[in-house]
Order: sequence, then structure tokens, then C-alpha cells
Amino acid sequence: MAKLQGVTGKRILVVEDEYFIASDLARDLEASGADVLGPVPTVADALRLIEAEPLDGAVLDVKLRGDLAFSVADSLIEKNVPFICMTGYGSDFIPERYAAILRCEKPSEPDDLIKALFGSPQ
Repeated sequence: MAKLQGVTGKRILVVEDEYFIASDLARDLEASGADVLGPVPTVADALRLIEAEPLDGAVLDVKLRGDLAFSVADSLIEKNVPFICMTGYGSDFIPERYAAILRCEKPSEPDDLIKALFGSPQ
């Protein structure tokens, strides 16, 4: 895997309940110099980390072990943390109030997620 650009030193929360997706994403982010928080598989775990840790960004699966993660999205918005909703569901699954939030379909390549979250490197 090529090193992802634009993540060195960034604290990125990974909120994902599918083990292989979460571990692959965390591994790729860490190999590129990011400080990964998580991955965490539940809404409660994500909310705890958002309150306890400063974050530069997050990748959020919108459905975690059967629970919708919109309270996590609200908390990230409240703290001005940029994030991407990563989901296997169509855009009609995401409530209209999150229309401005970037959304990536599963599966997504880690470098595509980072480009969407932080923009293309200069």
C-alpha cells in the first residue's frame, strides 16, 4: 500500500463495527503516520472518545451493531470535527440534515476516504 498523503500527525477516529474494514483502515492510516483512535464498534464507545480526545477527523459507519450512529455524527458536528459517513446503504438512508456531510460507499479505499476528508495534498 502506498503511504496516504495528508494524515501524518492527524488524530483520526475510526468508528466501524466490521472487523476487517476497521482493521484495514486503521492499519493504513497508522502506516501513513496518523494517530488512530479506535477502531470502535459501538455508538457508546465513539461518544466516549469524542468527549475525551481531541480529534482532527473521523470515519463513521452509520450503522453499528444494529444501532444508527447519528448521535455520533451530531457530536462530531458539535465539536467541529470533519468526518465522512461510510456506509453500504444508499443516500436515501441518510437523513436530509446530513446532506452536506461527505458520504463514501463501502467498500472504499483508505486513500479515497482521506482525500475526501482532508482534501488532496498540495
